[in-house]
Amino acid sequence: QVQLVESGGGSVEAGGSLRLSCAASGNTGRIYYIAWFRQVPDKAREGVAVVDTHSGRTYYADSVNGRFSMSRDNAKNTLYLQMSDLKPEDTAMYYCAVRDRPYALGFYSLLGGADLFKDWGQGTQVTVSS
Repeated sequence: QVQLVESGGGSVEAGGSLRLSCAASGNTGRIYYIAWFRQVPDKAREGVAVVDTHSGRTYYADSVNGRFSMSRDNAKNTLYLQMSDLKPEDTAMYYCAVRDRPYALGFYSLLGGADLFKDWGQGTQVTVSS
């Protein structure tokens, strides 16, 4: 099992930036993918971005592509999500999640299935005001 702790959320005005962190501990050697999801009340979790920890390849949802980017500090077992040009529609609780086995159907499908990820953090709130 992997334990995940998100941090870095907060309140910003539209056009602003935030950097979220996802610190992993536990059985991190088994991680294949780390993803960011977000959720607003009464809606399903939406996949935002994912990284293949073996290849380093990344994928971003269309809604954030070009505005969000991920980076990793392997020494700290931490994944970052740099969010720029934030919009009110980015307001959500943001979660990181990990999957501990390969997935052959592509990133788009992977991000579309929150149930494909095994371990989740507790989330960090991002609020963007107009």
